[in-house]
Amino acid sequence: MIYLHVPFCKSFCTYCDFYSEIPEKGMFDLYTDQVCKEIRVRAKEMDNSLRTRYLGGGTPSLLPLANLTQILLTLEECGHGGPYEEFTLEANPEDIVEKGLPYLQSLKMLGVNRMSMGVQSFNDELLHWMNRRHNSEGALEAFRLVREAGFDNVSIDLIFGLSNLSDQVWEETINKAIELDPEHISCYQLTVEGDNVLAHRLESGEYEEASDQVCRRQYDILCAKMAAAGYNHYEISNFAKPGFEAVHNGGYWQRHPYVGLGPAAHSFSGRSRNWNDSVLDGYKNTKEALTVEDEKVETLMLALRTARGIDGEFLFANCQKEDINRLMKEGALVKVGRRYRIPEDHFFVSDQIIRELI
Repeated sequence: MIYLHVPFCKSFCTYCDFYSEIPEKGMFDLYTDQVCKEIRVRAKEMDNSLRTRYLGGGTPSLLPLANLTQILLTLEECGHGGPYEEFTLEANPEDIVEKGLPYLQSLKMLGVNRMSMGVQSFNDELLHWMNRRHNSEGALEAFRLVREAGFDNVSIDLIFGLSNLSDQVWEETINKAIELDPEHISCYQLTVEGDNVLAHRLESGEYEEASDQVCRRQYDILCAKMAAAGYNHYEISNFAKPGFEAVHNGGYWQRHPYVGLGPAAHSFSGRSRNWNDSVLDGYKNTKEALTVEDEKVETLMLALRTARGIDGEFLFANCQKEDINRLMKEGALVKVGRRYRIPEDHFFVSDQIIRELI
């Protein structure tokens, strides 16, 4: 599994706290040179057990095709070329519309077989408030182009839990997403983190966070509509048509090793975590060993985010039996074969359930 962080954006969303830069002359080439150098240094770390590639950001669709090609060729030279079980590229709808079919067809030729579109909303007022570059019409056109280019595995991202998002607008957003009939939909509750525009608005009183009641209600609306449309709720924030669950992200939740390339990218070896500095030029890698307790907590936390749940033997070996039995009596845990999972109607409070087990 390889993750490539592409740290470029034309503008910054109000809520975003990821490392990114507005590209200036020479930045794409500098970034590409640094990543290719990192690939050569870290080639032996790259695990081939899951042959997935994921380009996230930032805005990967800003990266010129020539630079992406150079990075992929370097991976191939180091023994990590295609074909890929899954190769996802995150894209901004505006970039897709601007670059058109030739760009999308080139991506397919490079091995990209899954597109993830950051739609976030189909409401133009909200998109403007988020400082997104596209509007609703652009999102629809981008999706049409992706289909025309022949992509048959498409994911779209949506955001809920905004204090200025009404239930009616949220329902309309979900309905529009379902009408497009993507294979996968990711829906994230807005959180205010780090030093971004939204955090400053919150501090100054310009923005007030949505209440837990509002967030829970919007999550319940989401779950009901996605189930009615035939999507499998396989992870707290993710819904897929049968057979289209994200392979790469599934590897994260099952703690498969992965290598993160590029500034601010994180890696996982199984027994340690690494992260790169959040700088474009000359970034270094820091390593932190995981304790046995760290591994236990991560295994529980990640597995219980999913509908697959956790192996019963592991659960009873690492958690108090009385806590497990109490949560089962409360309906917060259910047994499915040899595994235990948090049922969908308790997904919204999964963090609390996991804390009680830990």
